Amino acid sequence: MTKWEYLTAPILVHAAKQILDNFGADGWELVQVVPGMNPENLVGYFKRPVGAEAAQ
Repeated sequence: MTKWEYLTAPILVHAAKQILDNFGADGWELVQVVPGMNPENLVGYFKRPVGAEAAQ
């Protein structure tokens, strides 16, 4: 059975692609995005298998 680790992180709307690319390069998969404290911020929920290594 796959075991997962999770991460929540702020996503700035004006830099969303760069932020998501960086997390993806570290092996994180975006699961959900929810509104943040103000209209320019979102909160991303990510997961990856425990022990997954960043892409090279």
